[in-house]
Amino acid sequence: MPPLEAVATATTRADVWHTANAHCRVQYQMLAEAEPDLLCRALNLFALQGLTPRHVHVERLDDLLSLDIGLDGLSWHRAQVIAEKLRNLIGMCSVDLQSVEFTRVEPIQAAG
Repeated sequence: MPPLEAVATATTRADVWHTANAHCRVQYQMLAEAEPDLLCRALNLFALQGLTPRHVHVERLDDLLSLDIGLDGLSWHRAQVIAEKLRNLIGMCSVDLQSVEFTRVEPIQAAG
């Protein structure tokens, strides 16, 4: 029986979820059907990840809702994933994601 050989591994891809990645302030601008539960379903996507929006503005325009939600401290990848989840909500017409500014967030170290 031949000896076992080490398996060659491919180079690892970048960890887009890593906390050391650059974080940004993002703004979601959405247009949705004016359904009573749509705002709760949209905000729930942020709450499930422990995120509290910086600001939320909602305005009803006849049969549509205009939603504007701003958040800090997300990586661009994470913001895009949330935007895709918002687009998949029933009743959501459009979702526009914009980066307001990029800032580097350093991890907080405990004094010891």
